[in-house]
Amino acid sequence: MGGIFVNDRAVSLFDNYEIEVNRTWKGRGAILCESDKGLLILKEYNGPMNKIFFQDALLKHIKAAGFPLAESILKTRDGELIVFDQDKVPYIVKTYFEGKECNNRELEECRQAVRTLALLHNCSDLSDWDGLFSQPVFHIEKEYEKHNKELKKVRRFLREKSQKTAFEIYLIEHYDYFFDIALQVTGEMRYYIYDGKKINLEEFPIVCHGDYQYHNIIQAAGGMALINFEKCVRDNPVRDLYLFMRKLLEKNNWSQTLGDALLSAYNEKRTLSKDDYMQLYYRFAYPEKFWKIVNFYYNSGKAWIPGRNMEKLERLFAQEKEKQNFLEAVFQK
Repeated sequence: MGGIFVNDRAVSLFDNYEIEVNRTWKGRGAILCESDKGLLILKEYNGPMNKIFFQDALLKHIKAAGFPLAESILKTRDGELIVFDQDKVPYIVKTYFEGKECNNRELEECRQAVRTLALLHNCSDLSDWDGLFSQPVFHIEKEYEKHNKELKKVRRFLREKSQKTAFEIYLIEHYDYFFDIALQVTGEMRYYIYDGKKINLEEFPIVCHGDYQYHNIIQAAGGMALINFEKCVRDNPVRDLYLFMRKLLEKNNWSQTLGDALLSAYNEKRTLSKDDYMQLYYRFAYPEKFWKIVNFYYNSGKAWIPGRNMEKLERLFAQEKEKQNFLEAVFQK
């Protein structure tokens, strides 16, 4: 067994599988393996123990439904999805793909990634699988309510703090603007879901990838392949679209042209409904980036604030007008 290993103990876990290993080498937080079953990857598993069965069922379902370029989880000789090392650390072995990550600076690659996402969503309806309902539905408005409580707590902390750094002064000066938006968006979303539309989220059958970012999208020989489904979750499919688009839009100063191009690409393969657009609007409207900056500040050492945090905050404030223009132009048509 040649190659460069992370450590021999981790590599020895391949012995639990019906595979012939040709060589192994270190990947990003994992071990890659060239084998008689193709390219494989060994990764530590950090999710709930019962979630792996749901993930495996989803991957098998989407392939059967016509989406072939997604990873598969290998079973051990004993038929298990998870293998443990001598320290009882859980690992999984999955198929992997030769190719490069999606280039988020290339518009056509990003449009293709969004088309691929729409095709995934077309194949990820698990309404005919009994095990679907063992997994809870993600409630975005409850997540926002949790964020809002955290924002309220940090605002009180900042107001009561006598000695403030330049970062903290700058933060508190702009705090109420974003906090008010957070409260308004959460209230409107809760009304829309529960009072206005009476949507029964518990019956929602679509499963999202959960972490649809460029490094989980591989330009493989047969097209775009998707990996790392560990965060798959029952939610409105716009969850994936929002995550992919938000990061691109932040890097491109909330370009309306870019937003329209990505939404158009998704609609080529899966038509977004009026409810989808409303969900997408609220997710974009919520000041998630502001919450992330505040959350990082409060939960890290407050005596020293990295200069990068100040840069993120200044960039967030500088882009706010463009973001509001984007929301009005793209979603108020």
